[in-house]
Amino acid sequence: MRWWKTLGLAGLVGVAATGVVIARQERRRRAYTPDEIRERLHARLDATPPGSGGGAN
Repeated sequence: MRWWKTLGLAGLVGVAATGVVIARQERRRRAYTPDEIRERLHARLDATPPGSGGGAN
């Protein structure tokens, strides 16, 4: 019965670690201003060659 407790504790630690990683990524993503996001999207669009299939259907 003791190994069930160990397995449950390991599961909780895994869930907590995943939450920390997601929170860190979200914080990094939200650090951009709308103008920075717009500039980055325009730069990515300009970097794609014409006719590469990147447009909407």
